[in-house]
Amino acid sequence: MRSTLSYDILSLLGRQRREDDRLEITGSGDPVLRTPWRIADAGAAALGAVGLAVSDLWRLRTGKPQAVSVGRHAAVASLRSNTYVRRNGEKPVSWDPLTGHYPTRDGRHMFIHTNHPHHRAGALRITGAATDSKEALAAAVAKWDGLALEEAIASGGCVGGLTRSRDEWNAHPHGVAIARLPLIDMVKIGEAPARALTKGDRPLSGIRVLDLTRVLAGPTSGRVLAENGADVLHVAAPHLPYQAELLMDTGHGKRCTWIDLRETSSVETLKCLIREANVFTQGYRPGTLAARGFAPEQVAALRPGIVCVSICAYGHEGPWATRRGFDSIVQNVTGLAATQGSLAVPRNLPVQALDYIAGYLGALGAMAALARQIEHGGSWLVRVSLVQVAHWLASLGTVDASAGAAELSDAELAKLLMESDGPLGRLRHLKPVIQFSDTPAFYAKPAEPLGTSPAQWA
Repeated sequence: MRSTLSYDILSLLGRQRREDDRLEITGSGDPVLRTPWRIADAGAAALGAVGLAVSDLWRLRTGKPQAVSVGRHAAVASLRSNTYVRRNGEKPVSWDPLTGHYPTRDGRHMFIHTNHPHHRAGALRITGAATDSKEALAAAVAKWDGLALEEAIASGGCVGGLTRSRDEWNAHPHGVAIARLPLIDMVKIGEAPARALTKGDRPLSGIRVLDLTRVLAGPTSGRVLAENGADVLHVAAPHLPYQAELLMDTGHGKRCTWIDLRETSSVETLKCLIREANVFTQGYRPGTLAARGFAPEQVAALRPGIVCVSICAYGHEGPWATRRGFDSIVQNVTGLAATQGSLAVPRNLPVQALDYIAGYLGALGAMAALARQIEHGGSWLVRVSLVQVAHWLASLGTVDASAGAAELSDAELAKLLMESDGPLGRLRHLKPVIQFSDTPAFYAKPAEPLGTSPAQWA
């Protein structure tokens, strides 16, 4: 599984191997860490495909491709990069103590996610926990049957998932629906003339990206585009929950602004930004932004030739398409966590592979669609989800995890990390992972807090 997997991914977007491609995947293979899942193969393949998409845009700009290199161990580190972040020497808190696995009355396990305050409060209320403590939540969950609690959590607008085996998930109606979908797809959503790249000395120079995403997958997509020269404007709203500490991992190279779509003036501001954008990436559940007037087709009507990227938890088809979810939840419902441990003692993977790989695929799709637009015109929609990544990762098969390490060595990590000073303090974080021969990836500016920049293009 050297570079073949990267080309398998690219073929889903209509991009075939070229004679002058130069992609190298280096380093030893799985297991790198103690997981049976092929996270090194998967991470390196996704990043390799991203690298070739960057090379393709450079080819369109200059007439020549670039050599691309991805280290397998660096790829693995990138799938857990938020764990390496240090702010002024200290590790930011990123997980609420109530988040985790809880046994149910019928001998199953629920993984409940409480990192957002309203999800925490909802989980305590729905389960009937007596107090705001892990012990009280465990006692409450133990009175529920697993499937009943999973449905109650979902119906209550909160986030949790029943730990399943792979066989149980594959027979589930949503598992069946997702099995019919490709890992990533790109569809034409409107007519528009081809638009040439503007002048610039980086692959994505002059490309304007609206990044309407939260948590890890979507923001990772925007970070990849920023590290290759795009002008990325990250849009959040003051009233929506946001784990701001994740900006120390995903906010590098971006500007961050507030836009509240409950206000008419802010709706008009977003429309004005769209009219001058090249990429519109959103990470909300299907239908959420459409209800505000920003469905992909509506965005394309405002800006013919735009590339829309949709990243969600459960995909755009199937009975769970509008369900809330995060990487940890999808790991459990799809059987990845049961395989990592067992149904009796489920364990999440040592990486957030679904989040980060979905982010890489979002960036890949954006660049592949930009290349398609430059060469053939049209407006395009790219779709990817955490659950589609889970199916793909499972399709790669498993390895004996016992030879994997608990962590990458300090010496190896030292080569992969960097430090930057900015408004969030002195940050230690992962360097860009993909290596390019002509245009090394870098962050043109340090990460900044939400709402720091005005809602306008630079």
